[in-house]
Amino acid sequence: MCTQQSGKNKLPVVELYTSEGCSSCPPADQWLSHLKGQAAVVQAFHVGYWDQLGWVDRFATPAHTVRQRQVGTWNQLASIYTPQAVLNGKDWARWGGNVADKAAEPGLANISLRQLGPDQFEALVTPVAGAPGHWSAYWTVTENGYSSKVKAGENAGEFLQHDFVVRQYVVAGVYASDSSTAQKLTFRSIASSLDHPRQVNLVVFDPQTGKTLQAVTAPC
Repeated sequence: MCTQQSGKNKLPVVELYTSEGCSSCPPADQWLSHLKGQAAVVQAFHVGYWDQLGWVDRFATPAHTVRQRQVGTWNQLASIYTPQAVLNGKDWARWGGNVADKAAEPGLANISLRQLGPDQFEALVTPVAGAPGHWSAYWTVTENGYSSKVKAGENAGEFLQHDFVVRQYVVAGVYASDSSTAQKLTFRSIASSLDHPRQVNLVVFDPQTGKTLQAVTAPC
């Protein structure tokens, strides 16, 4: 059973909105794979609005598009697009390189994560001084080592490889900040796969702005 404790500084959170039907997405997918081993929560949210071109992205869910639209609202974007990178809740138009140098900002919450069983997890979240009046959180399970031979759409004929694919996304609610009491969050994940190593992630954020307050990731 694994455990994870947040540090003093904010763990960077990278979200990539991508699609197997988008011809400009493979370079972003490749860049994301290069983030393996970095201290960050890295997530590839596949969206389905490119499916109409003839290739259905098997990793896409409507919930991912809903989240991307919410990110667009927080960032006052006129429209959503792929590939879109987001760093700590902010649109990251000039994505690229490493994210290790993005960790200098102090975290605004403490998170203690532990695994209770093969697919059961619990986290204690405590806001710290400077946190907004309310906070929210979401869980994701990301998996590595996927590939697809695309047979239609803009990427027809391409062999695509994916890491950090979001296989489960669960919003954990909104809570009032109280630095004297830890809020317990529980999570039941999808079953783990020997073929696709997974990470269990918890991201705590400001529900008014989308800004990351703190996050943890564990290879459970």
